Amino acid sequence: MDDKIIGLVGLGIMGGAIARNLAERGWRVVGFDIDAARAAAVSGGGIEIASDIASVVAAAPVIMTSLPSPAAALAVAHEIAAATQNGRIIAELSTLSLADKLQFKAILDQAGHIALDCPLSGTGAQAEVRDLIVYASGDSAAIATCKAAFADFAKQDVDLGIYGNGSRMKFIANHLVAIHNVATAEAMLLAERAGLDLHQVVDVIGPGAGGSRMFQMRAPMMAAETYTPATMRVSNWAKDMAIIAAFANDSSCETPLFTLTQPIYRKALASGLGEMDTAVVFEVLKAKSSV
Repeated sequence: MDDKIIGLVGLGIMGGAIARNLAERGWRVVGFDIDAARAAAVSGGGIEIASDIASVVAAAPVIMTSLPSPAAALAVAHEIAAATQNGRIIAELSTLSLADKLQFKAILDQAGHIALDCPLSGTGAQAEVRDLIVYASGDSAAIATCKAAFADFAKQDVDLGIYGNGSRMKFIANHLVAIHNVATAEAMLLAERAGLDLHQVVDVIGPGAGGSRMFQMRAPMMAAETYTPATMRVSNWAKDMAIIAAFANDSSCETPLFTLTQPIYRKALASGLGEMDTAVVFEVLKAKSSV
């Protein structure tokens, strides 16, 4: 991109971190969020807050959307389509079902825009330090146009081909995250019951053969029994779990390990832990084991 101007709709945990990283690397970021408090929290330092989505579309040839739900994504797509400008590249970064992503694309196609399916691998904490992977899919020329921006908020981006492959890859990644997070909680509980120092377990197990990225990220939270601020809230993760389950069912693929994790996350949500980090499944297993 010749002009380092980027639009960003959705300035929550992920979108806000992306906006800050882009601004720090010389991008003019024109952002919008329906929540004025979230918008105010990231304004300044190269981040301009637009009064509406139409203003974002007017200012930026490339717009990224980071949104919490299918309803929000489709509402934003309609607002972009209703703006007078056309020919924008819209990179959708959220984790949504394939059906929702395709509907998002259809709305924008009719208005003359190019939609890309570009979900992210990584948490809000990883976004802060540019430790994300962009699973890009769709028009390859449009993806190439976005690469300079991707490189300034992520450690890696990949063109996965046809629109929708980005989401398919993200579902596989999240499938593993779901399992590794619960496996970490189970291992930490076993270590605790064995009388081991959990902080030492974090230091010793993390770098070894039994470690994983989820262990490295979530085991320290479990050892400290501190689950805020959340890098991924249980309430948000519930949506992703439902998407993965539907994807596996549509693919006629049995996922026994993933299936076993679902009641544990549901119990966390039912226990009023929805705003906590998903590492709180450690407390769910601890309570269950005590009973």
